[in-house]
Amino acid sequence: MTQAMDWQGGVGRAWAEEWQRTDRTFAQLTPALLATIAAMPGHRVLDIGCGAGELALSLAAARPKGAVCGIDLSADLIAAAQQRGAGRANVRFAIADASQWQDPAFTPDLLVSRHGVMFFADPPAAFAHLAAVAAPGARLVFSCFRAPAENAWASAMAGLVPPPAQPADPRSPGPFAFADPDHVRAMLAGWTDLAFTPHDFAYLAGEGPDAAEQALTLFRRIGPAASALRQAAEADRAGIEQRLRDVIAAHTRDGKVTFSAAAWIVTATKA
Repeated sequence: MTQAMDWQGGVGRAWAEEWQRTDRTFAQLTPALLATIAAMPGHRVLDIGCGAGELALSLAAARPKGAVCGIDLSADLIAAAQQRGAGRANVRFAIADASQWQDPAFTPDLLVSRHGVMFFADPPAAFAHLAAVAAPGARLVFSCFRAPAENAWASAMAGLVPPPAQPADPRSPGPFAFADPDHVRAMLAGWTDLAFTPHDFAYLAGEGPDAAEQALTLFRRIGPAASALRQAAEADRAGIEQRLRDVIAAHTRDGKVTFSAAAWIVTATKA
């Protein structure tokens, strides 16, 4: 379970410091998400869980006459996004909880997110709030991971440590909370006309002559391997890291470290 305090603390800081690597992992997903968004009308765009700003900045460039606002819980990620977006007049970033955010001067008619909505503590309340502050007929477009078994970047890491005695609820806030479309339909209070488009892509963890070391650096800080290393006893960390190196080696080919990944691109309309 990934909680708000994680994004406000070490998890958000790690993602901010590694934004170039994390953007690269989504390099084959982001264009598909942007293509879906491009088909939607909207001049006031809200990017939910905007992270270091890649999606918001792309949308600001694509809609120069529009306005884009990116929000995220992490001060570190917002600082990274603001630095990347310096000098762009039609995009701004703010530290905010999407489940409580509102701006009377900015009523979004298009709400988007790249993997940012699966971490809501109370998804129905959060989506109902977003619908309430959105313009009539507003559209919603977001991406989220499908099941862990379809995402080798996660399933390949599962054997690094023994499974917990008490398995976590797969629908608790985290990367795979929205894997099940039926569950998502139940969570999207205030939204209708839901559609789910599957998108498979290569999760690129490293490339070039030092691809394996790039991947190792990424996984030490981001994702299930990082969590395992943080929680492990000191005596166990060397073994976990060696198993991580073995996983990386098994997924290295032609100078790239890649893992299969699977996402949903979800669209909806304000009810």
